[in-house]
Amino acid sequence: MEILAALRDVDHQLSRRMAAWDSAWARRLLPPVEEAAEHTKLWWAATAAMAAGGGRRGRRAAAAGVTAMAMAELLSNGVVKKLVERRRPPKEWIPHSDVEDRPDSFSFPSGHTAAAVAFTAAVAPTWPWAGAACAVPTVLVAIERVHSGAHYPSDVAAGAAIGLSVAALARSAPRLVVRHLG
Repeated sequence: MEILAALRDVDHQLSRRMAAWDSAWARRLLPPVEEAAEHTKLWWAATAAMAAGGGRRGRRAAAAGVTAMAMAELLSNGVVKKLVERRRPPKEWIPHSDVEDRPDSFSFPSGHTAAAVAFTAAVAPTWPWAGAACAVPTVLVAIERVHSGAHYPSDVAAGAAIGLSVAALARSAPRLVVRHLG
């Protein structure tokens, strides 16, 4: 139990530090990232761009990304959040106005991060260049979720793990089905 208490303390310290991080870069960049990630708008725009301009490979990458994103959102927001029911970081830890825009849902795991990582990890094997381009906003989404006070770092890490797992499952599921049916 001491290990869990120590991990919780580190999680709380990192939350406070990241939320208190005040730089011109963060004030300019993170609010638009949060807005773009809301309701997965960013990933739907990436899907449209890949499908429209990437030919067959772009359409395959877009389909893989959307499939993984949907699965990650269902698992993180529809299942895990309801099972864990972790409260968001306390408002008094967040020294900026972003704290007023936090969701009312539970904190663990970060559904935004799960969707972002799943999308990017599913796109990358099909179209590495597009996956690399998606990696930058994916990292920014993860940072923003802690900076805004919406999540603890462990929520973001769990969301990333869910996203990676779902992307791997989405990639291997068709082969598994064919093996079992064939």
